[in-house]
Amino acid sequence: MIDQIGRLQRFALVGALIAVIAFFALFAPGFARVDNLADVLLNNFALLAIASLGMTLALALGAIDLSLGVSIDVASLAFVLLSAQHVGVVPAALGGLAAALLVGAFNGVLTGWFGIAPFLATLGTLFIGQTVQQLATDGGQPVYLLNIALPPLFSELAHGTFAGLPVPLWIVAVLALVVHVTLAHSTLGRQLTALGAQPGVARYSGLPVAAITAATFIASALIYGVVGLLLSSTVKAYVPQAGNGYLLNAIGATFIGTTLSPTRRPGVVGTLLGVLLLSLVANGLLLIGWNFYWQQVATGALIFAVLAVSFAQRRGRYA
Repeated sequence: MIDQIGRLQRFALVGALIAVIAFFALFAPGFARVDNLADVLLNNFALLAIASLGMTLALALGAIDLSLGVSIDVASLAFVLLSAQHVGVVPAALGGLAAALLVGAFNGVLTGWFGIAPFLATLGTLFIGQTVQQLATDGGQPVYLLNIALPPLFSELAHGTFAGLPVPLWIVAVLALVVHVTLAHSTLGRQLTALGAQPGVARYSGLPVAAITAATFIASALIYGVVGLLLSSTVKAYVPQAGNGYLLNAIGATFIGTTLSPTRRPGVVGTLLGVLLLSLVANGLLLIGWNFYWQQVATGALIFAVLAVSFAQRRGRYA
């Protein structure tokens, strides 16, 4: 009986998705239209999914990366500034990713070698990163590229298609595959999962804790950096602290996705379903006429529901 309850609880996320789609298809005008659902996937789902994949790696390590927005923003800023110098899209993109990598490396040093708790380390990085952005942009002014002749590849990152699908969705698919293979089929994935699940045992077993921690934060930051590149490609500008808008939803989607795992561990499939759930709820509430604040209430309610499911399963397991 307990096993059956556990299986039902693990499928609660899928059931919630079905219920949300059915509800908004009935009560939200235009929700079920193909063009609206395509817009959800491209504009609501894609960037949040990429950010959440990076958060999935961090959460598998047992950490919450509060510097997600900083990695996104510095990648966007570097990409835009280099593009303004006409160095080429590829070098500019590599420069943006290198800036994000520095954020991840900084977190890795603080947590891996100095032993600072990830929450505190990434919180400090968040404050430092926001200050650096303000200093680099005269108090946090946007940097626009609207009057600069940009090569077609710049806009293709966010608006191009390949084999009939938007490029951002291809990027989601590729990164999802990479993160899944890393977590499920690589030595690093097994080690960071072990470190996240039982840190004391992992340390005593001789795992290179500092190196695993640093590698995880660097990999997460690089994934966040991709979001920064796509943001810049979308609006042809750097918008200060725009990356922070993805932080709470990425955390929420990743935690919601853990309901698919019997051990409540983060995974790629669960994270993507969590992102899809949040994206559909936000779109449906918008079509109904609810404002942004009510969308945040709905997100909070979904997270509370995840906690309730997790608590119910633990009670069932120990009953």
